[in-house]
Amino acid sequence: MEDPRVQAALAAAKPAPYWLDQPGAAPPQPVLSGTDRAELAVIGGGFTGLWTALQAKEADPDRDVVLLEARRIASAGSGRNGGFCSASLTHGISNGLSRFPAELAQLDRLGQANLDEIERTIARYGIDCDFRRTGELAVATQDWQLDGLREAASALAGLGHEAALLDREQVRAELNSPGYVGGVWDTRGCAVVDPARLAWGLQRACLEAGVRMYEDSPVLAVSAEPGASGGLELRTAQGVVRASRAAMGTGAFAPLLRRLRYYVVPVYDYVLMTEPLSAAQLASIGWQHRQGVGESANQFHYYRLTRDNRILWGGYDAIYYYGSKVADALDQRPATFGKLARHFFETFPQLEGVSFSHSWGGVIDTCTRFCVFFGTSFAGRLAYAAGYTGLGVGASRFGARVLLDLLSGERTELTELELVRTRPLPFPPEPVRATGINLTRWSLDRSDKHAGRRNLWLRTLDRVGLGFDS
Repeated sequence: MEDPRVQAALAAAKPAPYWLDQPGAAPPQPVLSGTDRAELAVIGGGFTGLWTALQAKEADPDRDVVLLEARRIASAGSGRNGGFCSASLTHGISNGLSRFPAELAQLDRLGQANLDEIERTIARYGIDCDFRRTGELAVATQDWQLDGLREAASALAGLGHEAALLDREQVRAELNSPGYVGGVWDTRGCAVVDPARLAWGLQRACLEAGVRMYEDSPVLAVSAEPGASGGLELRTAQGVVRASRAAMGTGAFAPLLRRLRYYVVPVYDYVLMTEPLSAAQLASIGWQHRQGVGESANQFHYYRLTRDNRILWGGYDAIYYYGSKVADALDQRPATFGKLARHFFETFPQLEGVSFSHSWGGVIDTCTRFCVFFGTSFAGRLAYAAGYTGLGVGASRFGARVLLDLLSGERTELTELELVRTRPLPFPPEPVRATGINLTRWSLDRSDKHAGRRNLWLRTLDRVGLGFDS
């Protein structure tokens, strides 16, 4: 039976994403009806699509750009995430070191420049999205995690980051939880942001630049345009867009290209948002620098403060549904919300009595290397990005730049990257896919409970470069 304090804390939680349950969205855009033609068609109105459309117009204001979104702008992952805008293009320093050691310094430089440009773009367009360059605090909750933090701090320092290694007292001075035993604060490598307001601001910038947008217009099929034009046809239920080139960033949803079914799986992540903390409650935990926080276990929580001093608390459970199922009904999972609430009060016992105002879930596009990959189709006329694995808020702008470079057909610094030229290992088909993912989740949980020791299954995945990250 669930803890009564957990039941009480969740009793009034609204089953909706907090970010989307606020004013500020742009007016609805029309549904595509009939035929439109463009030089560039963008499929997907999340961060990848918005950044692609905006950067295309910034580079050439006369370029004719159309964007097609299946629902409303920011209704999917771009409006449901934790709002961590990281400079990392490789899902963290450790993952980058293990997969792209030869070009990690270059990727780090590009990632820092990308985050800087996001900050400048927000200022240039006057986007009110509470962007704060707070950095990120990685915390250890068990002693076995300290070695990994020391290695990460050393690697970050080697790349020129301002990364402070914190002992038990120092980390608790930053954020007061009795469970912390150490931490690393990367002071410039991450920002926190209101992701829905960022998306809505990018949408307005695109519209003002002349991008035509269609909402509630899912693309059902892409094909070569008949005749000698060499273009593409993008078909929706009520219309068609004919374009010379197309960029696709549809995340975890059913891919338009059959090949992507083997490289991306949809994984559900769940989130709680508290009511605003009082001044006394906030003082009881400190958090004066308002960093985004991530734990160092295999199954981890991430959390941050909002502008009005709510705590967003998410992560830990990463749920895969058999057959790569994606459905609105899966956005709510009471068992996970109860677990998250219980963990919240274990982490911050001084906040007992705080209630949660919102609970929601969203789907993440996960690949076996845990960071974005790229590809082209239709003889280079269509380019795609997928597999961000939860760190797409920042990396999506870089991904959009890569897509435009790939569509140009020219060799650039970005198109020559190993990150761009290579793909992750594919996932197996069902039922092996679900069996492997769930066995991996079980093994990660056991590793956390046994001082980080990795069983034979995890060691095998490490050797072949195939795994699953919560």
